Amino acid sequence: MLEIVIEPRKASIAPGMDVKRILPVRQRRMVGPFIFMDHAGPVNAQPTATSNLDVLPHPHIGLSTVSYLFGGKVTHRDSLGVEQVIKPGEVNWMTAGSGIAHSERFEDPAVLAGGELEMIQTWVALPEKDEETAPSFSNYTADQLPVFTDKGVWMRLIAGDAYGLQSKVHTHSPMFYLHVVLQKGTRFSLPTGHSERGVYIAKGSLEVNGVTYPEGRLMVFVKETDPVIFAKENTTLMLLGGEPVGDRYIWWNFVSSRKERIEQAKEDWKQGRIILPPNDDKEFIPLPQDKSKPAGGPPPEVLS
Repeated sequence: MLEIVIEPRKASIAPGMDVKRILPVRQRRMVGPFIFMDHAGPVNAQPTATSNLDVLPHPHIGLSTVSYLFGGKVTHRDSLGVEQVIKPGEVNWMTAGSGIAHSERFEDPAVLAGGELEMIQTWVALPEKDEETAPSFSNYTADQLPVFTDKGVWMRLIAGDAYGLQSKVHTHSPMFYLHVVLQKGTRFSLPTGHSERGVYIAKGSLEVNGVTYPEGRLMVFVKETDPVIFAKENTTLMLLGGEPVGDRYIWWNFVSSRKERIEQAKEDWKQGRIILPPNDDKEFIPLPQDKSKPAGGPPPEVLS
């Protein structure tokens, strides 16, 4: 049974870089530990405009950012001094923990002008015991991630465990995250053994219980159901979920189980206590105007 179908809304992460924002929404802030999901691209930009698309250095706390590309390439730089180009099929997994800043630069004009760049970024909330862990970064190449194929089905397990596969990507809580490609007419079932499960349609369309759902939709299913998913056309999916980690506050790029920690992070960024990437420290995104809700209200929305 479907619990909710989430439609994307447009958000801007940089001048000229609009994305489909899927999570969070007020009706469903998290799926398992996943608290945020953006789908960017395919991007087709004029060479003169490519520098405007860069996401300048900005901070995070209390989460792991997970970047995954369908096409193109992106250069990541962070406070740890890491500089890593991510390519399709790879995973950049950055754990912010107590605080980190990073940038994402699109430094190949040919990729952008050719419409190749397309990426999914999710955030995974850390368990309370790990919210203040030391920041870290890892890149996993495509050949390090398990792949399974069957008639009409191709899948890569990005993180966690599902369908008998186990990823080597280090996570802090039970979860699953998969890139799945279905051929037209294929029937497919969700992984079992996880409390919360979501299916994001990146391309194509699916039929579930006689209803067709187009691309851009995130379908969240209750635990007790075992729905049969039917690909109406060649379809690309991102499957995600796992075990809940508890309620979280989220404001701009900060996630925490404690509202006062969010306030501290705001002040830390304003005062320069979260250092910039040493190889990308000439500019940064300032703290946005505070539009959070009064105390006692629901957790504040993400601000772009």
